Amino acid sequence: MIFPRRLQGTLKIPSSKSMGHRMVIAAALSGGGKVENLTVSADIQATLQGMKALGADYRFDGNTARFENRRDVQEETVVIDCNESGSTLRFLLPVAVALCPQKTLIFKGRGRLLERPLEPYFALFDEMGIQCRKSQDGLTVQGILKSGECRLSGKISSQFITGLLYALPLLTGDSKIVITDRLESKGYVDMTLEALTTFGIKVENRDYREFIIPGGQRYLSKDTVVEGDYSQAAFFYAANFIGSDVLLKGLNPNSSQGDRAVEAILADFAQKDDCELDVSDIPDLVPALAAAAAYRAGKVTRFVNASRLRIKESDRIAATCLMLRALGAQVEEGEDSITVWGQETLPGTGENALDCCNDHRIAMAAAAAAVGCTGKVRLLGAECVSKSYPKFWEDYRRLGGEVKEDGR
Repeated sequence: MIFPRRLQGTLKIPSSKSMGHRMVIAAALSGGGKVENLTVSADIQATLQGMKALGADYRFDGNTARFENRRDVQEETVVIDCNESGSTLRFLLPVAVALCPQKTLIFKGRGRLLERPLEPYFALFDEMGIQCRKSQDGLTVQGILKSGECRLSGKISSQFITGLLYALPLLTGDSKIVITDRLESKGYVDMTLEALTTFGIKVENRDYREFIIPGGQRYLSKDTVVEGDYSQAAFFYAANFIGSDVLLKGLNPNSSQGDRAVEAILADFAQKDDCELDVSDIPDLVPALAAAAAYRAGKVTRFVNASRLRIKESDRIAATCLMLRALGAQVEEGEDSITVWGQETLPGTGENALDCCNDHRIAMAAAAAAVGCTGKVRLLGAECVSKSYPKFWEDYRRLGGEVKEDGR
């Protein structure tokens, strides 16, 4: 239960989950180095354990992961539990096939994970003769990843491109990734290229239409520090827009994170009247931005090109609309859009419970929106924030938010 309070104070934002995945995989493949300022959320833990299953040895010292070795995998069957992490599954699928040719790879998942699209890999793997089979036990994969030309759509998820960018340098021959349509979420590909460059991997980016990857490369051992996460900061930026006063620390103003756009977007929200925002490159910002839009009194905000939100941890278009309606906002759900009519205040949920839909970003967006509500906000499943931001509620309380478990 949240009892609305304006938030105030200074907050060091946790490290970027997206960059954390990328640095962990590269460091694990190098067999050495350390990754500092690593926030170990449930998703990051899944990637760490996945790389351990693929032969990486590491240990923790505070918030630093130290990678000490990478051994060849001896087991004939390798099980990788991705929990609910789409990044872990999509990044490690081609990496695992590259590292473990012809071995039996079993990828397990929870929630909606194995329902989320994997067709770009399935089509590519089918061309290479790699067998993929879904069952109650998970996704079983067996075969040999081959160098050469890989053709992929850029509209479903840039995560498929990232997975191949990590795996293809490990192969003997040269490769090329060809994007067959428009690449969405370029910022995430930029993060991948930045991480690969840090660890000595060469990729030629031909205007995001083609990526040329020489084979026979080796990941070099490096010490890295993971920067702050704009995706998580977005919820506190939204709370500030609604009336809080939180100073955010630990963010890189020159970051390649696409979600760095949140600052500029909210500045525009404050200046513009009715507006339309294309969110194809920033899908993870939508719940936080929608919470802020609900307080643009007398103004209409339309989020468009949002179809990929339907294949996240929840159907995030439907879940975002459900959240806003539960808080008392006026919102309309479209096939690939969300329209929000701004109000001065929202009444909150009262005694009714807002189902977070097992989606961390819905829970945190509701918490941001709650700071401007006139009544209490009851959340169901608020613990789902552990997926990306384990200390979210602790930080929220420290900034003055009043949060209580029901019955306490």
